[in-house]
Amino acid sequence: MRADVNGLSWRKSSYSNGEGGDCVEVSGDLPGIVPVRDTKLAGAGPVLVFPVAAWSSFIRGVKSRG
Repeated sequence: MRADVNGLSWRKSSYSNGEGGDCVEVSGDLPGIVPVRDTKLAGAGPVLVFPVAAWSSFIRGVKSRG
């Protein structure tokens, strides 16, 4: 799946630390898909794109292990 991710607004994961280390950002700007990127590579690195249902399932799994 490909998506144009230029100009999206990104938000950092609430699980990211405040020291700028291992951070993940997601965008909710595109209907039906969730783009995800590594903060350290923002704008220069790859963006993974997941269907909303798959992303929601992943988040539920992470929270259940919390």
